[in-house]
Formats: sequence, C-alpha cells, structure tokens
Amino acid sequence: MRVLMAPDGFGTSLTPAEAAAVLRAGWADGAPHDTVDVCPLADGGPGFVATLHATLGGDLEPVTVTSPVGEPAPAALLRVGTTVHLESAHALGLALVPPDLRDPTRTTSVGAGELLAAALPGAHRVVVGLGGSATNDAGAGLLAALADALLPAGSVAPEVAARLSSGGGALGDIGADDLRWLPDLRAALRTVDLLAAVDVDVPLLGLQGASAGFSPQKGATPQQAQDLERALGAFAHAATTAAGPLRTGPGADLLGATDARAGRLSALPGAGAAGGLGFALALLGARLLPGARLVADAVDLPGRIAAHDLVVTGEGRTDWQSLHGKVVAEVAARALPFAVPVVVVSGEVLVGRRELSAAGVTAAYAVADGPDAVRAALGDPVGTLRARTSRVARTWSPRRDVAGPQGGPSTSAPAAPDASRGGA
Repeated sequence: MRVLMAPDGFGTSLTPAEAAAVLRAGWADGAPHDTVDVCPLADGGPGFVATLHATLGGDLEPVTVTSPVGEPAPAALLRVGTTVHLESAHALGLALVPPDLRDPTRTTSVGAGELLAAALPGAHRVVVGLGGSATNDAGAGLLAALADALLPAGSVAPEVAARLSSGGGALGDIGADDLRWLPDLRAALRTVDLLAAVDVDVPLLGLQGASAGFSPQKGATPQQAQDLERALGAFAHAATTAAGPLRTGPGADLLGATDARAGRLSALPGAGAAGGLGFALALLGARLLPGARLVADAVDLPGRIAAHDLVVTGEGRTDWQSLHGKVVAEVAARALPFAVPVVVVSGEVLVGRRELSAAGVTAAYAVADGPDAVRAALGDPVGTLRARTSRVARTWSPRRDVAGPQGGPSTSAPAAPDASRGGA
C-alpha cells in the first residue's frame, strides 16, 4: 500500500517536517511492507516558511525582530523572485513566550510589523502567514511598527504608539482621531500586493473570534477574554472609522468581495487569525486567503494524493478550529475527489466522529486521552506519536503472511478499522 504522510506541526513540540518524519517511522514500524512518502504542510502558522522553502526554493534572509514580550527574536524572510513569504509566528509565536509570561492582554504584535517592513524593499507581492500567535491585539502593534517604518516622524503621537504597542488590553481607549494616519499607511503600501495566509476562517469578534475562541490557549483567564473582546471591539470601531471606505481589489477576502466598507472588515473570515492580525492586514488592503489552501497548491497536494492509497494527516490538537481552514480539513477536501481515505493521528482529538466524517475524515486517532496521557505525550512527543502511528498502521495496512496456502506469499486484509478516536 502507498501511504502519504501530510501533517501540520504538532504545536510547539514538532514542526510539520518533524511530524511527517515521525509518522513515517511509526508507519514503517507497524507496516514495513508499505511504501511511505512525506508531504509536510502548514496553514500559515509555524512551519509556513520552511514548508514553502522546501518546495519553492528561493533565498532565506535572516531578520531580528521584537518578540511578544519585547525580547529580540530571530526570524526569516523567504524571497522567491519579487515575492516574499514571511511567517508571523517567527515574531509572535507562542513558543517565544515563557509559560509564566503568557498574558494576551499585554503581548504585542510589533515584531510582525517589523518583519513585514523588512520584507517590503524590492517586493511586488508579500505573503504573510498567520497562525500560532501569542498575541491578541488585533494587529495594533503591527500597525504601530509599520507606521514608524513607513510614515514621516511624528505621524503617530508617541502616547498613541505606546498604547498600540502594549497589547490588546490597552486598546479600549484608542479613538478614531488617534488613528487618522491609517489612510496614509495604506497608501504607502499601495504598490505591493499584500496577501494574508490565514490559519483559521474566524472573524475578529464574537464567540469564535480572536478573544473568545483563542485567547484562553494563550494564557487569558475568562475575565481577560471578556475584557479583550470589549477592547478589540472598541479598537475595531475606531480603526474602521479612521480608515473610511476601502477599495480592496478582486478576491480580497474569502467571500470574494471586491469592495468593502472598512466597517465590515472585522467580520471577514480570517480577520481573527493570529489574534486579529488578519483584521489589521485587511485594514491595509490585504487579501485574506486560506493558508492551508495556499500551501496545498504550492506543494501540488492533489497530485501527491492521487498517487497514493491512503493519506495520514495530523496536528497537535484536532478540535473545532481544525474544521475552520486548518490542514486536516484541507487534506480531507483535497482527497475527496480521488476517493482516497484520510486518517488523522493527532495529539488530541476533541471532535466527534460525525463532525469529522462530514469534513471527509475517514478515521481519527488520538495519541493521548486524558490529562495524564497528554502530559506523557508532551514529555516524549516523538516516542508517543511514533508508537501510536505504528498501531494505526497495523490496523489499516493489509498484513503480509509468511506463506499462503500453497506455500507462496500472500496478503490478508485487516478487519474494518474502528473509526473512533480510540481506534487502533
């Protein structure tokens, strides 16, 4: 059997390439007679630049930016001709913030603005991968950093720049007059085709928005999540009022809109990606596109799937977010036209069989069930993922007996796999 390993990264434990290698090793342990290939993927979050570099080539340029907590952080730009790809997680990633400092009311997206400013010279198109951030400031820090780099000195009042750069909790008192320079900043970027490759298709505000849906995993308490929702709502109103009507261009968002009042930008699918960074980039005229789709096209995922009998994908945690533009959903959608089964092996699986089946997933298996197992998996992500994949391989791959009825080689088919997350 021909098996394709096409995972995303596993949180901060394994990059997409590392996860693919572990899945391949585990499958080889359980079904050594199978042919196994790898196709690491990304959705705009961690691994975005490395995955594209492996496929597109180009030159990696090192850049030092400001981390979410104000420390220097190494990052990289990928230049392929006049197109530059960058990964916001290099500047904003959760891995850059020690657990005891994770507070999305204070972490800032300034580093993403510095990274974008570094990408602009000589670029006709800039693709910004969004996902995996430790921030929840609606991209206010990015806007402040870009204004500092691109606009005349004094365009942004120092006290306003300080509040914009101090995290989502400081945004509630920002008014439209404080942001009157936003049209000038958008004009400074008019010669660049700006794309935001978003990891999720959620809006900025609401129950599935940046604050309510994602800030808890970045360290926010329930009360902080509510405070952030109010602060981002006030900031979005001020920013869209200051920006005025926008000409967004063809295909500017996931809905295909060509013109938009700035006031609807907060509701765009993807505006809530990376703590609201998608909103800030849309405010500057960026087109919001699914990052998983962009990467899948770049690596010719349909062609890779068509040459295999089974696809295995996975991520750190498969939950409701996975069905909103992430790699698992993209792989399932790409495999459907070829009738190739898709198996998910993830650190945790928190979505029911019915939801997964509706998304095109044939079966899903968790490395860890329960708090103790999760702690063990985090302590040994390679060993636990490899062991789980080996068991899944024995479930799915036809077993080769030593000899058939006449003494020759034979293959016996396995029982139908259990499609529950417990499975193999």
